[in-house]
Amino acid sequence: MRILLIMALSLLGCSGAIDEPVSYFNVETPRPFGYVNGDEIPQRIIIETRSGITLQTGSLPAKGQINRWLNLNQVTVKQTGQRYQIDLLYQVFYAPLEVKALTLPGFTVQLSQGEKSIGQNVPAWTFTLSSLRELIARQTEQGEYMRPDSPPPLLTDTHALYGLVASLSVAVLIAAYLAYLYGCYPNMLRRTVFKRALRKLAGLSKADMEQALTVVHQALNSLNGQPLFFNRLSDFYRRNPQYLQINAQLLWFFTYSNRYFFSDGMIVVAQDLQQLKDLCEQCRKIERGSR
Repeated sequence: MRILLIMALSLLGCSGAIDEPVSYFNVETPRPFGYVNGDEIPQRIIIETRSGITLQTGSLPAKGQINRWLNLNQVTVKQTGQRYQIDLLYQVFYAPLEVKALTLPGFTVQLSQGEKSIGQNVPAWTFTLSSLRELIARQTEQGEYMRPDSPPPLLTDTHALYGLVASLSVAVLIAAYLAYLYGCYPNMLRRTVFKRALRKLAGLSKADMEQALTVVHQALNSLNGQPLFFNRLSDFYRRNPQYLQINAQLLWFFTYSNRYFFSDGMIVVAQDLQQLKDLCEQCRKIERGSR
């Protein structure tokens, strides 16, 4: 008989648990201390219900002023199946002279099952509010004693500094390259005229004598800033006196060039091309300042 009674009570208890409209309820709140005038206080309410039971959002507190020192700034409801997450964001506007205990008011959340209404109480929550200034303000000779807030910690700017240096370096390199392309370094170009000419002559043979003579002519014209002819060598030496030391080789070059381009039946030998390369090599040494 006793066993039957225990089984009956167990079944009654289980049936009651199954019929409970709210299977889970919890109110999540932050720390209850350390707030000052103007702080915001979040509150989260979790409700899980049986199937067929819905939340009446109209029963939640409305946004706006709750009382003379408390506002409700935000109300958010998120539903996942039969789970409701209600996020409330309060803001306090109270400036106590000393630490004071205040309470977020409780309220009742209404749930509905068909025409039937079910209430779930959300309890009030007490917290403490601190004063912004001391009750008896100290005075100095200049007036009221002020204590500013502690300065925030400085963030490291190492990565930003490295990024700035790298960006400036790339910008300088790009600017220098553009200036080179647009001919902003004429003196620098003049110091590589015969270097480029020697590079071109290296791949030529005596069969390419016309091209070889043209390369040297172009190098001398570039150095002179205008076409250089035999009868203008004196003006060239006046502007570039360092080339006067190879006057004999330059005279040979112009004489040979005139014979090649304006005479018929001229025979070119390998020694002629080598002599032309030697002239260009001497010009390169003067260009570098090593002669």
